[in-house]
Amino acid sequence: MASIYSCKECGTNFNLHTTYLYPPDFYFEAGNKGTLSFSAIDSSKFKFKKEDKIRPFFETLDYWGIQRKRTKMMCMNCGKLVGYVYDDGPPMTDSPGQFHFGPSQVIPRAPRYRIKNKDLKITSET
Repeated sequence: MASIYSCKECGTNFNLHTTYLYPPDFYFEAGNKGTLSFSAIDSSKFKFKKEDKIRPFFETLDYWGIQRKRTKMMCMNCGKLVGYVYDDGPPMTDSPGQFHFGPSQVIPRAPRYRIKNKDLKITSET
């Protein structure tokens, strides 16, 4: 049984697949509370706008800083903000990291598409 994820505002089907959905208990530096995170999306259904702010931010205890780089995801049809793209996904290499301390900001990470639950309409397909 698959789920259909669509925009709550206009009803556009986002063509998101549950096979690309991260488990709810998967750890991300930027947190995962109240959101669904996907490893891949259909980019033709979204508009993307880069956001680069220089000011303090705190997402979680482990994810904070001065400069926030992320990309806004908006519905292609109505323009409603539905989520963000973060670069805190799994490491894209199996390198042990700098000084063998594990993955760090130096190791490139896969993008994570984080969509807010409150902006999605989820229906089950039988």
